[in-house]
Amino acid sequence: MQRADENPDRLARAIVADVSATFAGVLLLIASALDLVQGASAVNHDQMYDQGVEFLYRFDTTTWGWIHIVIGVLGVAVAVGIMLRKTWGQVTGLIVAGISILTNFSFLPLYPVWGVIIIAFNTLVIWALCVQLKDYQ
Repeated sequence: MQRADENPDRLARAIVADVSATFAGVLLLIASALDLVQGASAVNHDQMYDQGVEFLYRFDTTTWGWIHIVIGVLGVAVAVGIMLRKTWGQVTGLIVAGISILTNFSFLPLYPVWGVIIIAFNTLVIWALCVQLKDYQ
């Protein structure tokens, strides 16, 4: 059996897996921090959310603020797990990033630019974790 340093293809795959895991962890940390800021702003009834626009669905910004705070805190914990290369971190990272995408999609009517940025970050997290999981095998 060859070691990873004896097989250039395996070494390259290990490097890609390591870099993509770090990339995913850092991006999830940033996206989670943005979720925390968004949640804190909504809980404090920031004026940027008081647009008074009619949409198909309505929701209380305080409730959604707390949802974003909880997802942000979970995301920070999972990001640390990803950067520590814990198996639960990679799998849970996919779940947390997916949930964050869904909640930010629902929050788009109130602040679309911010929501799209967080959705993009979480999409990159999912991509990087999938690359990492594929190359790690």
